[in-house]
Amino acid sequence: MHDFTHTTHPQRVVFGAGSLRHLAREIDALGAKRALVLCTPEQRPQAERVAASLGTQAAGLFDRAVMHVPVETAREARELARRLGADCAVALGGGSTTGLGKAIALESGLPIVAIPTTYAGSEMTPIYGLTENGLKKTGKDPRVLPRTVIYDPELSRTLPVGLSVTSGINAIAHAAEGLYAQDGNPVMDLMAEEGIAALARALPAIRVQPDDLAARSDALYGAWLCGSVLGAVGMALHHKLCHTLGGSFNLPHAEVHTVVLPHALAFNAQAAPRAMARIARALGGVSAPAAVYALAQGNGAPVALKDIGMRAADLDRAADIAVANPYWNPRPFGPAERGEIRALLQRAFDGEPPG
Repeated sequence: MHDFTHTTHPQRVVFGAGSLRHLAREIDALGAKRALVLCTPEQRPQAERVAASLGTQAAGLFDRAVMHVPVETAREARELARRLGADCAVALGGGSTTGLGKAIALESGLPIVAIPTTYAGSEMTPIYGLTENGLKKTGKDPRVLPRTVIYDPELSRTLPVGLSVTSGINAIAHAAEGLYAQDGNPVMDLMAEEGIAALARALPAIRVQPDDLAARSDALYGAWLCGSVLGAVGMALHHKLCHTLGGSFNLPHAEVHTVVLPHALAFNAQAAPRAMARIARALGGVSAPAAVYALAQGNGAPVALKDIGMRAADLDRAADIAVANPYWNPRPFGPAERGEIRALLQRAFDGEPPG
């Protein structure tokens, strides 16, 4: 028997190769006239081309988006938007840029058009994160949900293979946790399994042929589905650990998701057997934790925290932070479970297969 509540979010998705050409039309549809284009420093040339294509619709460009959205950067971007008279923002890039757009929207209410170039999936969620004084705080607010998302696989053809794989596994993490979320439902279960399966097909194909447009399209399709799941249901242990490791120790976002996911799934396996069965089926494996670990390792992604900048000396503090204010999880992980979380982090640090 089913017993659930499902909430849908008002959002427009434009998907397809070459769909970037519709950006001006989509800004018009919002009733906006002046767009501030957001990007990371590395994506400035691509963002300049986007701004140039908008002509007088472009109010300016802010190219200092960084991981985990420091509050200082968010304030700087909001002030620039105000000074330029921008009435919307265009977030071109991955989770860092989308997160910056959300931070602007949270305070100003400016509508966001997201143009993802990675598979982070945050463009489909009303979840925001801001880092202040070494702690990453997350929340939900409908104001931060991008009003329109343009998925153009052409823009991801040059995404490096390594980042493609870690970004894709980051997306898989959203769907995996959706399958055992406290507020899950049958619609999200279907989307989660389909999204995981699409990424499981796409990532090995991208590693073989990075500019394979069909594989890039499949990966973006999977990212859309997985991000939609994250936007509709709650987060659990995996995301709490990643928010802790990323926000407090400045570890790279996609890589930390990739390393932690197999171990978080192993921790929850006995408490969520049906979710594990669906994840394993989508990945074509027998064990969900082992299948995720194999997908990462087999496609050249990091599997150890020690290889992505974590220090052994910080593991104790990470465990303390994670259990101090835990998210809901099918298996509790509060202060009483601190020793088990510390052991999980040690296995992730060493790159051991999930226990």
